[in-house]
This record gives sequence, structure tokens and C-alpha cells, in this order.
Amino acid sequence: MSSKNSETPLKDRIDWVTVIVPFLAILALCVCFILMPDASKSVLDTIRFILGDTFGLFYLAVGLFVFLLSLYLAFSRFGTIRLGKPDEKPKYPLFIWASMMFTSGLAADILFYSFCEWILYANDPHIAEMGSMQTWSSTYPLFHWGPIPWAFYLVLAVCFGFMLHVRGCHKQKYSEACRALLGNKVDGLPGKLIDLLALFALLAGTTTTFALATPLMSQVLTTLFHLPSSKWITIAILTVTCVFYTYALLHGMKGISLLAKSCMYLFFALLAYVLFLGGETRYILETGFAAVGNLAQNFFSLATFTDPQRTTSFPQNWTIFYWAYWMVWCVASPFFIGTISRGRTVRQTILGGYACSVSATFLSFIILGNYSLGLQVSGKLDVMAIYAAGGDLYTTIISIIQTLPLAPLVLVLLIVAMVAFYATSFDSIALVASSYTYRQITGDEEPHNAVKAFWAIMLILLPMALVFSDSSMANLQSVSIIAAFPVAFVILLIIASFLKDASEYLKS
Repeated sequence: MSSKNSETPLKDRIDWVTVIVPFLAILALCVCFILMPDASKSVLDTIRFILGDTFGLFYLAVGLFVFLLSLYLAFSRFGTIRLGKPDEKPKYPLFIWASMMFTSGLAADILFYSFCEWILYANDPHIAEMGSMQTWSSTYPLFHWGPIPWAFYLVLAVCFGFMLHVRGCHKQKYSEACRALLGNKVDGLPGKLIDLLALFALLAGTTTTFALATPLMSQVLTTLFHLPSSKWITIAILTVTCVFYTYALLHGMKGISLLAKSCMYLFFALLAYVLFLGGETRYILETGFAAVGNLAQNFFSLATFTDPQRTTSFPQNWTIFYWAYWMVWCVASPFFIGTISRGRTVRQTILGGYACSVSATFLSFIILGNYSLGLQVSGKLDVMAIYAAGGDLYTTIISIIQTLPLAPLVLVLLIVAMVAFYATSFDSIALVASSYTYRQITGDEEPHNAVKAFWAIMLILLPMALVFSDSSMANLQSVSIIAAFPVAFVILLIIASFLKDASEYLKS
């Protein structure tokens, strides 16, 4: 960047087009969803079905390719590249780095899904085709939240980290990661379209993430305090969450790292309580051990299963859905992971990311999921009957937690941990969005506090508005899944650009 640009105040470097256009697009969609919910849902469901049914193989192929590429990058000559100066030490200690990476990549929905995801698979015809519910309903959550999803994050984190810390890029944008391949085209219309798509997907994805777990948090509060169910409780939860992550965000990386570390302590406290005091310790550990082995044995068959005859449409309903949703989140989380990975090699970033994040993810599903599965198979609680009776996962999870000793204490720990997860996820996302706002910003600069506050509030306002229209939440989630289709092509462009640029770097 020229000295002239480096001396330009941050406020004069704001790219208003990149900020305003995606926001207005999301806002317009929200208005359509509220005014025409049925028509909007019909159109989006049709598009979503076509993409999943016709182009499902593309999503699956991209997922497997990125996973295999992550291993190649880690163990090849690319693995020796340090994301920073050749002799630079890691910027953050291992635990803080791992905490920020894990919490930025997963919001509170990990706790929600950990308790209940096996329930969604248990009666699926595909599970019956494969064998026992015991075996496969405990395996599939590990597959859908395991190596392939994290591969999306880690590979792109390496790409962005190389761009920021090795090449010293002064544009923290999706398009800039394609420069080695597209050249000066990233400064023109193609680059602008990539950036608009990325920020649109970011807004759609983050807005709907709250739809997954905030109803559970609301249910916890109504149970604890015997309150009538109200959308205002959800609004209050969103407000408190916003206060937490805005406070952390305005204190920069120090605040974010402190919040992430606190979140991990709460997370492990919850897992330890359920594991050791829930009365299902042996079952949890043995079922989890078997599930990990089953996943390792069948990983490639699960990753390549397409159900060409559509006998159950399981991959279309689940695997493709998950890969698409993780792709949408790739707009924000990898940028943040790449930023905090300064001083680490490509090998350390990828293998350390797998070791820390995948293991923590597995622990969550193994302990919380197998606890509730253990209640079902032992006959202590008919979890599936409770779900079948009301079709409400939130009430089902409350019933599961109430089987634990001192259940109110667990509910308090759960909601505090969920608020912490949301806060740590969204402060990292708001930081990335804030950096995205500028035409130029160095890796050592932080966005202005006013810009960070703007994004902190914007990321919470849309979920608040949509709380009053349940169908809109589902619609916007479909929008984010649809957005993943073009985002996948951009991901491939970024990877190709990195491989070209890194190869030239190694030759020099």
C-alpha cells in the first residue's frame, strides 16, 4: 500500500457499496418473507430442492476434495510455510488460539445439536438400511460436524493467513484471495461481485444461525422461572448476547480472546457434569469410542454416498445441507482463524486445528448426544416418544436435562454457555465484517470502534426483526443454503489462487 493510502484515515477508506448493497438485499428479502411468507417459501424450497437434488454431487465432491487437500497441504512442502515471517513465533498461546478458533467456528447450535441430532436420524429409513440405530445415529453427527466441515475452515484459513501474513495484503476481502489467479480483475467488476456475494452470504448465514438455538435458550428461561412463553424473552436473550459480544469486540482481540477462553471453561464444565454425574458414563464412553471407530472405518463411503435412486434421499436431506451451510459460514470464520494463526506454519494450523477443534466437537456430541441416547436405549426416558408427541426438539432437550441431578443448575450452566458461544462466534464475525468494510486495511490495523459497533448491532437487528416471523427464519436459512452454491466456486478459486501463489513463494 502506498504511503498516501496508509496515511488515509480509516473512515475515508470505507467501501460503502460493499456494506450497503448486501444489507439492503437481505432487508428486502426479509420484507418479502414477512409480507408474502407462503409464496417466498415455495420459491425458495423449489430452488433449494433443485440445487440439492440436481447438483448434490457437486457439494459432496467439493467437501471431499477440500478434506483431502487439507491433508496434502499439511504433509507436503506447503506445510512448511509459516504464516508470517520465517522466524516468527505464534502470536497466541495454544489454548487461547484453539479456544478462539473453536468458538469462532461454532455458535451455540453445537450444544443444541449435540443433545438432539441423533433423534433426527433415529427413524430415518436410511439408518434402518445401514443397521442399528445405536450404531449409526451416534456416528452420523460426528461425520456431519467432523473432519470435512472443519476442512473448509482450515484450508481457507491457511489461504487467508498466507494472504495477510506472508504477502502482507492490505485488503481483507474474499476477492483479494483470488488475486494470484485473477490478477487485476479483482479490482474490477468480478472482484466486486465476489465481495458482494461473500457479504450477502455472511449476513444470511449469521442472521439465521440464531434461529437454531435461541428458542432453546428461551425455553430454558421459561422452565427455570415458570414464565409464559413469549417472543420478548428471545428478544431479551438476543439483547444480552449483543451486549456481551459488543463489549468484547470493542476491546479488540484481548476482549475476544478472554471471552473465548471463558466460553471453553463453561463448555468443558457442562460436558464434565453430564459425563460424570449423569449416570451414563460407561455407556457414553463406549458408544463414543465405537462411533469414532465406525466413522473411521466408513468415512469415505459416507462422504461419497449419493443415493442415486433416491430410496431415502438421506444425503440430499442431511449431508448436502450441512456441507452447504458450512460453506456459507466460510465467509467469516476462516478469515478470523487465518488472522489469529499468525506465526504458525500451514502444517501447525491444519493439524492443530483438527486436533483441537474436531476433538472438542466430537466430545460435545459423544457426551451430550450419547447421554440422551443412553436414556432412550436403557428405557429411563422415552426421548423419541416425547419428540414424536410434540415435534418440538426444545421441549425434548429440556426433558433430557431434567433427568440430571440438580437439573436447574445444569439449565443455568447451559444457557450461560450458549450465550458465551453466541458471543464468541459473533464478535469474531463482526470483526471480520468490520475489516471487510474497508477498501484497504493492514493486518496490524483494527477497524474503528464505530464500525465494529455498527456491525455488532446490524448482526443482531435482523434476527430480532425475524423473531416475529418463524417462516421467515426458515426462508432465510434456505437463502443461505442457496448462496452456498456460488460461494463453493469462489472457494475453489481461492484455493487455486493460493496454490499458485504459494508455489511461487516456495520457489523464491
